Amino acid sequence: MNPNIILFIFIIYFLILLLISNFTTKKSKFNDFFNANKSSPWYLVAFGMIGTSLSGVTFISIPGEVGNSNFSYFQLVIGYLFGYYFISKVLLPLYYKYNLISIYTYLEKRFGVYSYKTGAFFFLLSRTIGASFRLFLVAGVLQIAVFDQFNLPFYFSVFITIVLIWIYTIRGGIKTIVWTDTLQTLFMISSVIITIVFILNEMNLTFFEVKDLLISSNYSKVFVLDWRESNFFLKQFLSGAFIAIVMTGLDQDMMQKNLTCKNLKESQKNIFWFCIILVFANLLFLTLGALLYLYSDFLQFNIPSSTDDLFPLLAINHMGEFAGIVFILGIIAAAYSSADSALTSLTTSFCIDFLDIEKYKSKKRVRVLVHIMFSIILFFVILIFNEINDQSVINSIFKAAGYTYGPLLGLFFFGIFTKYKIEDKYSTIVCVISPFLSYLINIYSQEILFGYIFGFEILILNGLITFTGLYLIKK
Repeated sequence: MNPNIILFIFIIYFLILLLISNFTTKKSKFNDFFNANKSSPWYLVAFGMIGTSLSGVTFISIPGEVGNSNFSYFQLVIGYLFGYYFISKVLLPLYYKYNLISIYTYLEKRFGVYSYKTGAFFFLLSRTIGASFRLFLVAGVLQIAVFDQFNLPFYFSVFITIVLIWIYTIRGGIKTIVWTDTLQTLFMISSVIITIVFILNEMNLTFFEVKDLLISSNYSKVFVLDWRESNFFLKQFLSGAFIAIVMTGLDQDMMQKNLTCKNLKESQKNIFWFCIILVFANLLFLTLGALLYLYSDFLQFNIPSSTDDLFPLLAINHMGEFAGIVFILGIIAAAYSSADSALTSLTTSFCIDFLDIEKYKSKKRVRVLVHIMFSIILFFVILIFNEINDQSVINSIFKAAGYTYGPLLGLFFFGIFTKYKIEDKYSTIVCVISPFLSYLINIYSQEILFGYIFGFEILILNGLITFTGLYLIKK
């Protein structure tokens, strides 16, 4: 595929985002960067959150992962629904009750300043790692599609990706992102549907024929009933519920969008419709994954060793120019919809939770400097990840989330479901020890737990250890 065409698409796409940024920042005030003046339409938030939730990881990694685990990923999605119900009925009322901008302020009200700072720190750590994984994926695709053709190094594609995100988010923050993410979600889902239609046409299959083909293949297998497998149904279901709670309900990035809705009722309505669209979107991605493997057999294409490379290689090299353009639009939209809000939420959390930005005379200058600082951090973390990653990115993200979000899960659950006060100064020690204990148990689980292998449910164990530790330091 001609790299000049891809570069042209990239530039046009970025100019559209700049126009939206310019439109949304007219007459905006300083705090609009953080809460959009609590005036975002709930339907825009619901649709835009799909792009943030799925990201470039879903766009590339989940279709590729179908070759390893079939449709078993959908077990997680079923669990998500229960997690989002908890968010709607328990967490959102709590956040609106205290009128929070940073959700970690709740920990200060409930326990004290040490718990508050610890919770905010674990969010910064978690979101930095997660956003870096996602940006790493899209930078790799742009490297293959464009920058390799011009003999430019990988760090250049990473640098360009981050700089462009910084430019269109620096002024409007979350107020801009609510609108840009809606557009980007539309591009991403449209890209998947168009690619599916293209493959069906190439293989001369109707919708009903492909349905029968998928059912008769191993790819459509959803449920794993062997308890010793890492993707056993009950493990995946529980993991999905808790992943939704921590990576949406206890995550400043996702909740910052919800809290821009006018009131609690609209925010809950947003979560309800978000769930419906999310199930449909994940089924689309899994179907695309199965079709990519069937199409590979049809072309007699050798499956790459890294399943994350399957979709990019087929789209760019074997599906024609139009399909390649559609893929590039989809991956850019998917990556930017996740990374832009991540950068904004990191800036928001650090400014409010650590700097107490209201005490500064030049608040805007401080915010800009923090925005730059996190852009630089993301740049270097992506380069480090590029050197050490050797597995599917979707697995890397959930594995990292199990260790970094676990303490947040324990802190919030202890605060919500008990009335105990704690010796606040010891909470940091508990939250630091918990991931290390979880890691040790995970390594030796087969020896000490009769062959049991942990999957994503390591998150639940981590949260339980934190919860137990907080109980031990109760007053």
